[in-house]
Amino acid sequence: MITIDPRSATPPFEQLRVQLLEQVGSGELPAGARLPTVRRLAEDLGLAANTVARAYRELEADGFIQTRGRNGSFVAPQGEAAERQAQEAARAYVDRVSKLGISRAEALRFVTGALGS
Repeated sequence: MITIDPRSATPPFEQLRVQLLEQVGSGELPAGARLPTVRRLAEDLGLAANTVARAYRELEADGFIQTRGRNGSFVAPQGEAAERQAQEAARAYVDRVSKLGISRAEALRFVTGALGS
C-alpha cells in the first residue's frame, strides 16, 4: 500500500518512487507485475497524473520498470543476467499456468517436482 504524506518535505513523486522501489526490492512487486495506470494511481492517491508519470519515468530510467506502450507499465527483472532470465522465465510460467487454470498450489508442486526437491 502506498501512502503520500502531503505535509512531508519530500515531494510526492519522490515519496511514490521510493515506496515503489521498496516494494520491488522486497519482492512485494515481483518482476513482471503490472503497475496501475498513471491515471488510476493518481486518482487512488489524490495526486496529479503528471506527478505519478514523473515517478514512473524516473523508475523506468533507472531500470526498475518497463513501459510497454498501451499495454502498461511492469516491474522489470532485477539483478544479474541469470537472475533476470530466471525472473522472466518464472513470469512466463505463471502466465501460462494461469491461462491453463492451474491453481497456485499445483503450480508450486510442479516447480518443486521439477527442481527435484
